[in-house]
Amino acid sequence: MAGYKPVVIQTYPVLGEKITQDTLYWNNYRTPVQIKEFGAVSKVDFSPEPPYNYAVTASSRIHIYGRYSQEPIKTFSRFKDTAYCATFRQDGKLLVAGSEDGGVQLFDISGRAPLRQFEGHTKAVHTVDFTADKYHVVSGADDYTVKLWDIPNGKEILMFKEHSDYVRCGCASKLNPDLFVTGSYDHTVKMFDTRTNQSVISVEHGQPVESVLLFPSGGLLVSAGGRYVKVWDILKGGQLLVSLKNHHKTVTCLCLSSSGQRLLSGSLDRKVKVYSTASYKVVHSFDYAASILSLALSHEDETIVVGMTNGILSVKHRKSEAKKDASYRRRRPAYRTFVKGKSYTKQREDISITRPSKKHLELYDKDLKNFRISKALDRVLEPEIIMKTPEVTVSIIKELNRRGVLANALAGRDEKELSRILNFLIRNLSQPRFAPVLINVAEIIIDIYLPVIGQSPLVDKKFLVLQGLVEKEIDYQRELLETLGMMEMLFATTTTNEHTFTLEHKCDGLLENKKT
Repeated sequence: MAGYKPVVIQTYPVLGEKITQDTLYWNNYRTPVQIKEFGAVSKVDFSPEPPYNYAVTASSRIHIYGRYSQEPIKTFSRFKDTAYCATFRQDGKLLVAGSEDGGVQLFDISGRAPLRQFEGHTKAVHTVDFTADKYHVVSGADDYTVKLWDIPNGKEILMFKEHSDYVRCGCASKLNPDLFVTGSYDHTVKMFDTRTNQSVISVEHGQPVESVLLFPSGGLLVSAGGRYVKVWDILKGGQLLVSLKNHHKTVTCLCLSSSGQRLLSGSLDRKVKVYSTASYKVVHSFDYAASILSLALSHEDETIVVGMTNGILSVKHRKSEAKKDASYRRRRPAYRTFVKGKSYTKQREDISITRPSKKHLELYDKDLKNFRISKALDRVLEPEIIMKTPEVTVSIIKELNRRGVLANALAGRDEKELSRILNFLIRNLSQPRFAPVLINVAEIIIDIYLPVIGQSPLVDKKFLVLQGLVEKEIDYQRELLETLGMMEMLFATTTTNEHTFTLEHKCDGLLENKKT
């Protein structure tokens, strides 16, 4: 067996997303830290001022976390029922929040008891925000009303009753203290001006509005509701610029990057999409374990915090680009050390001696060398291999098939081992690069284990999933063949028309020549 040749692992084209600057930028976060809250995380808001702490609203509590702390550094729990939408003031010194009982409470970050309690709403207050002058608070509630409150005397200044359903989101302009925007389940987004005591712009989103966002310049407005994210031009009276439909379920939250050049949206489909504000195309995407309710980015995008319906708070910190100290760097040999003797020319009387390099076999090659075919197949079905390098598994299967022992390697499996093989087939059968090999494997497995189907519920379930996958793939192939037939017909028609036009042109030329 000295002449054994290792199995050649076939290489395939890499199927993956194109690496862009956005991919590198948004992937440059550490492994997320997960914090368990008391209930669904409905709102996350970062303080605009250092040290950039963030407020998390969940259940009947508001927790204040430091950027790198996993335990709350302060808790506000003076709520009789569920709290909503805790939001920092522009200077980071005050915090305002709504509640299920219709109250609005104002807190000092350095204290615990509320500074002000604004009473006036009759139903739950889901949205609150500070105006640009820092002395007023805007609130929207399920009683269909929007109210403006004065912080110094704690009284209501204005009330707007233009919505016909729950007011669930809103934000105030950061430039103009008289302007603020609200979104409602009546499918409308309205911009109010306190100087006119009415809305100055109203746009129809088409779905219950879950979140609204104003660009820092104040010229663009973003609304989210249903599966849609829509961008409106405020300077043109609320003209629709673009409608985005990249989520599969309801979009629940919006956020802007620090530069304002990227827009982020979170959805119940457990994804966060990143859009370019120049082209409004998706440039990156994050996946999470549960449906997303809230989303926030810290200063300079250093931290991204996502709140989910299962009460989990996911916190990702950007990787630090620490420079290594040159004084502790190990001194390496000089360049001349490596090139020493490279320029020597061989003389006629010199004898060249080469040391044979020893080739180390992989474990599956050692098993194949010793005819342990089942063991070789087991090695390439390990989770690390089938997840990272499935082409190794497929190459070993091809080698076993070439030797004519594939059926022997697949036979005699218990429930656990057979499930591993079926999981690999389910995961990779639909990939065109593996399909020819794995379809043959599926046929052999069915022939071997057909008599024992019905004895194991786990194996039966895997076979049903595999059957559904094969049926779906057949449907895809049928649709592709139909499309190919249509295209061939179109190409044939185009070719015939061109040929006819050429003949007519030649005939016309011959007639003209005869006339002359």
